[in-house]
Amino acid sequence: MDLSTPPPDLYGRPRPDRFIRRITAFGDRYSPAMGSPLLRRNPRRPRPRPTPSLQLVVTRHELIAADVVELHLADPSGTPLPRWQPGARLLLTLPSGRERHYSLCSDPADTSHYRIAVRRIADGGGGSIEIHDELHAGARLTARRPRNGFAFCAEPSVLLLAGGIGITPLLPMAREAARLGLDWRLVHTGRSADAMPFADELRALGEHRVTLLADDRDGVPTAEALLARAPARAAVYCCGPAPMLTAVQRALDASPARSLHFERFGAAPLTAGRPFTLRLGPNGPELPVPADRSALDVLRETRPDLPYSCHQGFCGTCKLQLLSGAPDHRDRRLTEEERAAGALLPCVSRAAEGETLVLDM
Repeated sequence: MDLSTPPPDLYGRPRPDRFIRRITAFGDRYSPAMGSPLLRRNPRRPRPRPTPSLQLVVTRHELIAADVVELHLADPSGTPLPRWQPGARLLLTLPSGRERHYSLCSDPADTSHYRIAVRRIADGGGGSIEIHDELHAGARLTARRPRNGFAFCAEPSVLLLAGGIGITPLLPMAREAARLGLDWRLVHTGRSADAMPFADELRALGEHRVTLLADDRDGVPTAEALLARAPARAAVYCCGPAPMLTAVQRALDASPARSLHFERFGAAPLTAGRPFTLRLGPNGPELPVPADRSALDVLRETRPDLPYSCHQGFCGTCKLQLLSGAPDHRDRRLTEEERAAGALLPCVSRAAEGETLVLDM
């Protein structure tokens, strides 16, 4: 009898030990760190190759609402694009070199193109103006594959709350909720009806489930009024300006809803901030960072060409190298290994009061 392999099961099929197989796969990937409770990557296993960027061409550029353009982006050769899930973002590298995140608002099942919608911000960082004025049909650009930090969990009852251009990640969620037969509602608020994109698409999903509220016609709704539309024990998905998110968070407990998922347009309000100092190089100038400002904002006053995108510690565009100092990492991107090697995202990370962070700049 051969004892080198386990006997088959009663039906003659191989019977591998699943537990040992999983342990072996885990050990293949990781090995214990000597003298440390942490786990390190197995040095015998090759590091994964970086995912190649997507090469895209603009196939459609259309004004769809006041100061809002819609772009369709496709592979120049017509190859299907990577699939994505509702809530995903696309990080674009514009022809100028600027990097910007935009929520995908097309149908995830249609991989022939991606669709984004961008509101023009006259006093912003220039990305939206470049898209409005320069990215016409035929323009080429690159992008990272879609990533999702605002995933739709498809709870049985859902309320989708959108403020202005915040409708972009919620439109695919509404389509998915309708497809799955969920008990869902959507409310889209905006300054005026002509500034609210996708109105016809939203109504087509169900007039009785979609409410469009224009401030100049209906008045500015309160968070309590918005949340009162939630089905019992609903999950709320909210995307919009900071005041809207703050109001919804405060009113949630007294509403019929039971949970909240949200995505911000920009940086979250600073909490527990303390003043600290940045030094540009070992012998460079020192920049004080007040308690109520981000390190990125202070840096860009001296280095206006410093790249950035999300302002939320999500994309990694603004990553810098730290030479010395003890940072308070507040990002959602860097691994512990990257942090130990000195990586820092100044859009959200800070330091203790009186601390000096020396940057490799």
